[in-house]
Amino acid sequence: MKKDFYEILGISKNADAAEIKKAYRKSALKYHPDKNPGDKEAEENFKLAAEAYEVLSDPQKKAKYDQYGHQAFDGSGGFGGGHGGMNMDDIFSQFGDIFGGGFGGFGGGGGGPRRAKGSNLRIKVKLTLEEIANGVEKKVKVKRKVQAKGVTYKTCTTCNGQGQVMRVTNTILGRMQSASTCPTCGGSGQILDKKPSEADSQGMVQEDETVSIKIPAGVTDGMQLKVSNKGNDAPGNSIPGDLIVAIEEVEHEFLKREGENIHFDLYISFPEAVLGVSKDIEAINGKVRIKLEEGIQSGKILRLKGKGIPSLNGYGSGDLLVHVNVWTPKTLNKEQKQFFENALNDEHFIPSPEKSEKSFFEKVKDMFS
Repeated sequence: MKKDFYEILGISKNADAAEIKKAYRKSALKYHPDKNPGDKEAEENFKLAAEAYEVLSDPQKKAKYDQYGHQAFDGSGGFGGGHGGMNMDDIFSQFGDIFGGGFGGFGGGGGGPRRAKGSNLRIKVKLTLEEIANGVEKKVKVKRKVQAKGVTYKTCTTCNGQGQVMRVTNTILGRMQSASTCPTCGGSGQILDKKPSEADSQGMVQEDETVSIKIPAGVTDGMQLKVSNKGNDAPGNSIPGDLIVAIEEVEHEFLKREGENIHFDLYISFPEAVLGVSKDIEAINGKVRIKLEEGIQSGKILRLKGKGIPSLNGYGSGDLLVHVNVWTPKTLNKEQKQFFENALNDEHFIPSPEKSEKSFFEKVKDMFS
């Protein structure tokens, strides 16, 4: 079971951005690989702290984590900020400013070339209500930029492979030395040497790749999931970007979703309402038979427990709410009309709601409570 992000950084859920950054810096410096060479446990804690900070420092990711927990990013398909897709170069490239000037890259101690990260790709995946309820594996074709076959890179002559250039400035306090990212190689320490004719100026070509995406049950419309390392490559000794998957929910013909609950409008005839009847109704995974009591009233809501959408966190499922609507006939023949005219003053047809029967507004209130 994954450890809670707030617990990893030693902060409360009410911590603000400054407190989150301070806690991460403290943890990162404690477990930094330069301070703990060869210590695998410290390296793991360093990655866990970075994973926690990546989520909690982003307001949108933090809100999703607070609502859904780890499954908002992990699911069952390797989505999200899990450190399984984050290595040391990721951490230093994303959060290097947190460490200040005291440390360099992993194992570096004083800077050095950085591995570039390719750009992310974004796609939309449409899901039916059935797929959302059960979880699904989708195979999608994406066009990725990858390094062309036969491309070679050589050491950057501007920075001699260091990824940084040193500058010396004369000031009133003396000569000051500063380092900045190499403008030629962008910090990678490498430049293009040879490339095939079909490659672009960076030695990249575009290829189609089929990516398998495991989507957990309970996702919502607009939710974004991440498949690590399935975005574009970058030149040289680089790290691929990520594939960002946006969920789009396809509207169901009969069922309406509200969070984890599902709503279904059931229309019955006047005789069915009077006599009672058994009905087969639409549910997510096929039809369900329900029995309607004699004299059932229009507006009655029947709740079928556990027949809704599973919780993304795995905490059970929502319910199927069946809204009963009694259909009043608009045209009658002579005999039918005579029947109802005779019943106008019949005591059995005079409305007499019991105190236990709730009004429409009370039912709406219960439904949303």
